[in-house]
Amino acid sequence: MAAERPRLDASPAPGSSVSVLVLQHNPKEVSKGMKKAMLVLFVICASAAIVAAQVGTINNTADILGAHLGYGRGCVMCHAPHSGPAGNNKATNDTQAGEFALWGQDLTPLYGDVINFSGDGKTTYQVTLPKQGTLTSAHDANTVILFCLSCHDGNLAKVGMMKGVTVETLPVVGGNAPTLLGADGTGSTNMYQNDHPVGANAVVGCQGAYQWDCTGGVTTAITMNGTASAQFLKNYPGSFWNATSAGFGTFGTTVTAVTCTTCHDQHSMTVFTTGSGTTAQNFATSFFIRGNYQPQSGGNNAAQFCRNCHGGEANEMHGVTGVSTN
Repeated sequence: MAAERPRLDASPAPGSSVSVLVLQHNPKEVSKGMKKAMLVLFVICASAAIVAAQVGTINNTADILGAHLGYGRGCVMCHAPHSGPAGNNKATNDTQAGEFALWGQDLTPLYGDVINFSGDGKTTYQVTLPKQGTLTSAHDANTVILFCLSCHDGNLAKVGMMKGVTVETLPVVGGNAPTLLGADGTGSTNMYQNDHPVGANAVVGCQGAYQWDCTGGVTTAITMNGTASAQFLKNYPGSFWNATSAGFGTFGTTVTAVTCTTCHDQHSMTVFTTGSGTTAQNFATSFFIRGNYQPQSGGNNAAQFCRNCHGGEANEMHGVTGVSTN
């Protein structure tokens, strides 16, 4: 007679000291459990793969100056330690040549020039560059724009060692992006209509239809303290809002205006650092972007960078809080 299988509710045999219970399982139930376990494991692995795809790799063998290393010239390509532009063999009649930031480019072609940045076909974002003899600080927002364009204009200012296109190729679409902003437009009177606005009128604010639920803006520094904006900083640790300074320009009483260095860190092409000291974090970047910006690695970090300012198009402002960028 075959012995019966013990059941969970079986009573110990009389006189026995130990009762070993063996649980019976339906083979179909075991199969369902395994399928569920495998499904959970698959989801975990897939999530890990997505996160891994978003994480950029910092090149620890390349100089962070990248293209601004100037084929080996490095800092002196922009900052001439002696004699200003003359130190870079550039003749100029500028009375303030090299006085601020030891700037080594000739600024005279751009002094007082009026540039219409756009993006909407209008003259909404008009910038008037400082006139000759009026420079007061290398950190003045209009002066920063002037300095950048002295190399990146390509229309009025002479091109030095630049080849006019990025060293890096464009991700996904391929090719090289133009770097001479004033030479790639099609307008007959102004070549900057197709460039992102900068200047006193390119202001970042809060609470608007296309903005973050932050506080401040225009004449007051921005604090990303709204429900969605605070979540954005958690989802995008490489945001420039997490850096020591967000990099906005001050134009008179306006303190949250976009300038060239709001989006770009001219001194670091491959690494963006947020925080300082023990809280500092390094994120891979490209095109001198001030953020975790590696679109060729997959993920959504290119869009996330734009959302630093354009909150209305962010996941968090639409109630989606689970999309992170590591």
